[in-house]
Amino acid sequence: MYFSLKFLNRKTLFILLAFALMLLAFGITAICLNGRAEAVAGDVGQKPIYAVDTDEKRIAISFDATWGAEHTETILDILDENEVKTTFFLVNLWMEEFPDMVEEIASRGHEVQLHSMSHPHFPELSEHQMRRELEANNEKIQELTGKKGTLFRPPYGDYNDAVLATVRDMGLEVIQWSVDSLDWQGITASEIIQRVSNSVAPGSIVLFHNNGDYTAEALEILLPQLLEEGYEIVPVSSLIYTENYTVDQNGIQHSND
Repeated sequence: MYFSLKFLNRKTLFILLAFALMLLAFGITAICLNGRAEAVAGDVGQKPIYAVDTDEKRIAISFDATWGAEHTETILDILDENEVKTTFFLVNLWMEEFPDMVEEIASRGHEVQLHSMSHPHFPELSEHQMRRELEANNEKIQELTGKKGTLFRPPYGDYNDAVLATVRDMGLEVIQWSVDSLDWQGITASEIIQRVSNSVAPGSIVLFHNNGDYTAEALEILLPQLLEEGYEIVPVSSLIYTENYTVDQNGIQHSND
């Protein structure tokens, strides 16, 4: 249908013009708001520590314990044979089932750190729930080892800015890993050795599990190999910087000194 402006009176034209200007203003506002939303969504958040920037050939080996303990004694013996001290991140559910093993880990000189009370997905929790998980976890650690933990590894490696802010407000540092052995998947000892050997570097934090089927077998070969290559293997708290540091957007911790 043909439409001509000549049939419109001044009042109608004024109304249409005002409406057009309103739509234009609305569109500009929407674009600005959308741009702001994208900027907020794209803001770079905080990061936990995945590895440490260091020139020294030092790495940390860590174990998460959430199920079973039949291989743990063997792992501890292998660590002793190689004079290596490590970090065990433990949940309350595991510690309540194997309290003697927790005491054994600590008595052999390994550090025991937090992995939560019940192994939930922390980003799904309220701040109060997060604090309760960590407080109960640390209470159990202190009950069995006589020491409080200072580090926390989030279950499943899940975190967001709220998790990091809450954990750090409680005086704890959040620890991830830069080398995943994938021992929990049941891969063979040779596959575990290859994965770790190909990925490890100065400042790496290596993830194992205390009850992987082939973890002990892999460690029997891997630990002497790493030591022969000149690596010093230390607990996580001995690898990271404890003050005057920054963590970049790749999760690498740098000393500011």
